[in-house]
Amino acid sequence: MPSSSLQALLARAGAALERGRGPEAAEILAPALRSSMLTREDELALRAALAEAWLLQDDLDQAASALGRPPDTFRDTVSAGRLSTLWRLHGRLASTRGDQSRAIALHARALKQAEIAHDSKAIGLAHYELGQCYRQVGDIAIVREHITKAASALHAVGDRRHLALVHSLSSIPLAQLGRYEEAMGALRQAERLAAMVHADDVLATVCGNQANVKMLEHRYEQALALAERSVTLHEAHGSGHGLAVALATLGQICVRLGDLARAEDALHRALDVRSPIQFHETTGAVFDTLAQIHLIRGSYDTASDYLGRAGDAYGAYGRETSRWYEWSVKVLGARLALRRGALDEAVARADEILGAEAPPFDALQATLIAAEALIAAGRTAEAEHRLGAAGEGLDPRVAPEAWGEYLRLRGALHAASGAPADAYHDFSQSATLLDLLGERYQAALSHLALGRLVAGTGARSVAERHLGKALATFEQLGAARDAGDTLAARALLTSTGSGENVISPADADDAVVRRIVDAAALPDLLGRETALAMLEAATGEGAVVFIERARGDLRVVAYAGCDAEVARSLAHAAAQGEAGARRAMVVEPLGRDLDGPRSAVVVSPRPIGHPTMRRLRMIAAVARQGFALCEARDRSAEAVGPTADRSLEPLLPGFLSASAAMTRVVEQIQRLQGNDLTVLVTGESGTGKELVARAIHVGSHRSAAMFLPYNCTTTGRDLADSQLFGHRRGAFTGAVSDQPGLVRSAAGGTLFLDEIGDLPLDVQPKLLRFLEQSEIMPIGDTRPQRVDVRVLAATNADLEQRVAEGKFREDLYYRLSVIRIHVPPLRERREEIPHLSTYFLREASERLGKPDIQLSTQALDLFSAYWWPGNVRQLRNEIQRAVAMSAPGGMIEPAHLSPEIGSSRLAGATPAAVAPRASRSAVPVSLASAVEQLERELIQTALDRSGGNISETARVLGLTRRGLYLKLRRLGLESNVQSEVDAY
Repeated sequence: MPSSSLQALLARAGAALERGRGPEAAEILAPALRSSMLTREDELALRAALAEAWLLQDDLDQAASALGRPPDTFRDTVSAGRLSTLWRLHGRLASTRGDQSRAIALHARALKQAEIAHDSKAIGLAHYELGQCYRQVGDIAIVREHITKAASALHAVGDRRHLALVHSLSSIPLAQLGRYEEAMGALRQAERLAAMVHADDVLATVCGNQANVKMLEHRYEQALALAERSVTLHEAHGSGHGLAVALATLGQICVRLGDLARAEDALHRALDVRSPIQFHETTGAVFDTLAQIHLIRGSYDTASDYLGRAGDAYGAYGRETSRWYEWSVKVLGARLALRRGALDEAVARADEILGAEAPPFDALQATLIAAEALIAAGRTAEAEHRLGAAGEGLDPRVAPEAWGEYLRLRGALHAASGAPADAYHDFSQSATLLDLLGERYQAALSHLALGRLVAGTGARSVAERHLGKALATFEQLGAARDAGDTLAARALLTSTGSGENVISPADADDAVVRRIVDAAALPDLLGRETALAMLEAATGEGAVVFIERARGDLRVVAYAGCDAEVARSLAHAAAQGEAGARRAMVVEPLGRDLDGPRSAVVVSPRPIGHPTMRRLRMIAAVARQGFALCEARDRSAEAVGPTADRSLEPLLPGFLSASAAMTRVVEQIQRLQGNDLTVLVTGESGTGKELVARAIHVGSHRSAAMFLPYNCTTTGRDLADSQLFGHRRGAFTGAVSDQPGLVRSAAGGTLFLDEIGDLPLDVQPKLLRFLEQSEIMPIGDTRPQRVDVRVLAATNADLEQRVAEGKFREDLYYRLSVIRIHVPPLRERREEIPHLSTYFLREASERLGKPDIQLSTQALDLFSAYWWPGNVRQLRNEIQRAVAMSAPGGMIEPAHLSPEIGSSRLAGATPAAVAPRASRSAVPVSLASAVEQLERELIQTALDRSGGNISETARVLGLTRRGLYLKLRRLGLESNVQSEVDAY
């Protein structure tokens, strides 16, 4: 087969693979593999592409057959890039079969070969596959490390399909850490990228992950819609295993919504999916959910059977993964023992989980199960100890459902200890919170506990309301045992009650205060609890918490005792001061929200007396403090919370950061978001200082305004003053009209002063005044003018030396150096050279209209060996020149490169020869680096000989004290002589 024909065939198959169309790609590739005219390299390329096609169809046997023997059995020489692809595909086979240890080893070999080949796409794919493997074994930190490196490499290549998969994978650890907004942001980016290349299989996976995030957020209706879309896309695409995963997710969501019949149908459909991949992880999850369904229904034998099958499935998937999923099975086993009344067994199972160092959430569930079993057994002292341990590590904002269950158990403990007031408020708050979350079954259990408590006092209407709500939910779910318990509690209402209040007047106020304080953990819960407390205190018809927005409309936060329409009308009446003729209305302020003042209104058909008014005002006062606490907590979390992981998207197109040095630069840029501080960007010529400045501007609140660059070397003193600050007409010869100057032209935006070290000395005082006072004095004007502009500056000069020489003002130097960002030279981040080369090659090919040009491995070897005195700018220009001189579809070889790069191994020896002795064994460095190292050694030696005496060291070196101090600061040596510096 002619090579050109093969390339065209591989291109067609590659386009099909990019869209996820495995059958189409296999149909294209399979006949070509039977050709007798294939070279060894062509055969391996076909085999790799065909294996990809079979993997997209979940057919591991066909994929293994297409791949053939592993590369370490080859006797012939194969290129490093091809070896990387083959190792990666063998790793995918191992991972899909559940052998994650072997998969990680194979992907590591793929990564090594990709780095030898300087192949950015292969590097990115190897890191992505390693991230997938580490996700299976549960190491989130390593997952994030690999997907960050994968994103940098794949951005350089422009591989949108795999970038979408990387973003989708990144959402999983974010969601597990409770960072749901960031997870959804990553998934929206994945959805956008997948749609751009029409990769419906990736889009279906992304929708499934979006559904999982929404389920974790307890937004079940949104989760349901996303899961249904995922199922539809997988059915249309024909992905067997993907469809099973989507159906399993749909089943879990339906369980949360209380639609157990639909959940069971979806789960059995998942089990019926026929896929060549026997993905035991998914099968185990399906059996796990079916066990939960039958646990709710009270079919304990069936639940036990499904639980055993789930454990078998997880165990069959592989030793690494079974450890990740087994906790769910163990927790369900303990809960099953509790429901069966085997209380000692439940405690023993829970202790086994806790003793095995389970993940935090599973350990919390085990603690709650043990506490519930101990309460049921009458061992209240032990139960109190367990609940105390659970409460210490439980954050309601992170695990609100567990908090609701905790409150119910704490209420049961209070009831058993003879504290009905505390029990009542814990049960009530638990029911309110779980209703808010949409956890229907758990909420019904709390309503049952509350109704059972109230029923014993003869408070018929309250008990009937809660028991009726619980019974309706249990009957809909088919929870026979719980429905029977509810009917038994309702039977208590047939007897005459004691007539006593659930809460004695002496305890009522304290209990209400504790209830509202507890609710302050969650703003939505606080609003609902405030409305409920005011409704109960006034024995009213309705209570509403609302916010009056600045534009005149209202937002209802929470309501109780009425429906949404009535709540809105009550809020409007309260805002207008319209009480109504036949009812009493009380309005209490609850502080301010970001949108406007917050208030609560309660209406009653009877006049509200002084004692009730006192209680309502007390409730409002506590609620005000609760809302203030919520706002303070949110502000504190924003101020001192952990720094979010940087986005996988580049700060700007072409801003690649695949090295530790550039990652630090990116982190510095991101930390600057939200402030207007002056920033000085330093670094050699060509390192990308202006790109850093543009990234700072784009990440600021000024991003919609102008970014105006100005090179300070372009003009002399007179013109620099006029160009920067403007002039009035007639201010000097030739000033025929008013000119605003660059500072005023950039008003509201960012002014970037490049090569600030060359700014004329006479102009520097005016710049200093502007930086300090935000005022300028145009030439010829008599009054200063205020201008709102952020200033960023950059230099490749040694400003400390210029200050010492009197060529740069010291006060301006300190004013500019509020924040310093140093951009490292390209030779100090050589791992980025393949990615930058790939990006510049793609950019130049598109601009010059020369598609399919490639860089040879030999050319990339030379790029990696060269010392790049012109840094990134020189690399970009070199690639542009090579592309311009190449034919479309050609290969850039060493012969196409500039002579100095072609002989880089010889050229690289020169800088090393003049470098200090300590660094001669390192890679070649520039003259600037060698001089810096020499300065460091000379200054340190002089400091050592003088015992750290600044004056003596400066005299020996021929410097002023000020000049020496500035050099110490620049070189990071000032900590060695801090006492002397402080004295100075």
